[in-house]
Amino acid sequence: MHKTSKLLTCLAVAAAVALLSGCAGMMTKPTQQNFKAPTVSLDSVEVAHYWGWWYFSKKVKPTVGTAGNYGAPLDLAFIFNVKNPNSYPVKMEELKFTVAFENFDLNTVSSTETQWIPAGKTNQIRVHAMFDGRQSLLSLLVTGGFKLKAKTGKAGPGAALKQLATWWKKAPEFGFPIFVKEGSAVFKADGLDKVVTFKAKFPE
Repeated sequence: MHKTSKLLTCLAVAAAVALLSGCAGMMTKPTQQNFKAPTVSLDSVEVAHYWGWWYFSKKVKPTVGTAGNYGAPLDLAFIFNVKNPNSYPVKMEELKFTVAFENFDLNTVSSTETQWIPAGKTNQIRVHAMFDGRQSLLSLLVTGGFKLKAKTGKAGPGAALKQLATWWKKAPEFGFPIFVKEGSAVFKADGLDKVVTFKAKFPE
């Protein structure tokens, strides 16, 4: 009986060693050949903070403070799914993209929050994009003037303010398409780098 117990113990130890050796053999070291590109996809967009729409120029005397050109802010949160198809964890170090309302580029935002995505898993990252009525007006006049005229038949500050008012009022119900353009994310694994591009439309 004593010999049998000793034999069983030896077999158990041998099995454990074999199992650990097998697990160690399954671990993959990142290489340029096996480093698969992670994917970044837009899960949803949320209106994080909303103050309605308003705009006034520096000609308007404020109750308190200094006069200036001010427009209503709008805070949108973009939630992305980041999938790691590799058999080892990867680190995302940077994510950036341009936001367009109906193909009018209004803002470029980025996140430098580092996060690890486990092997074969999907993480989520939330990136806030703050839109300011005044800055959006300038962007629309400088970069979208011709497209605005083609869309509405009018150009100039008045037409731009009218378009911004339409977007701001429809934002809570997502009454217009929001585009994520020129998106890119930087991933690293054991000294290797990979840049991934992405784009999206919300609502689909």
